[in-house]
Amino acid sequence: MRHEEFLSKCYEHKHALIFAAGIATAIIGKKALESKTVKNAATRGMATVMSAKRDAEECFQDMKENAEDIVVDAHQEDKKEIYVESKE
Repeated sequence: MRHEEFLSKCYEHKHALIFAAGIATAIIGKKALESKTVKNAATRGMATVMSAKRDAEECFQDMKENAEDIVVDAHQEDKKEIYVESKE
């Protein structure tokens, strides 16, 4: 019966327990966020993201340059065809 009595009292004061759990979570969360391990992990994560961004920008720039070269080559081919047709 003690277990059932304990649960019924907890159920009666569930709002107070939720409030206390919120405070405990905030305190534990603050301690966790201030730890060196979390800071180091966040720093490594940010460095990885920045590196990936830089690599993506370089890849995009290469793709853009290749596309521009293709467009220039296509225009030159068009000009050659027009010149050859007009000469005949």
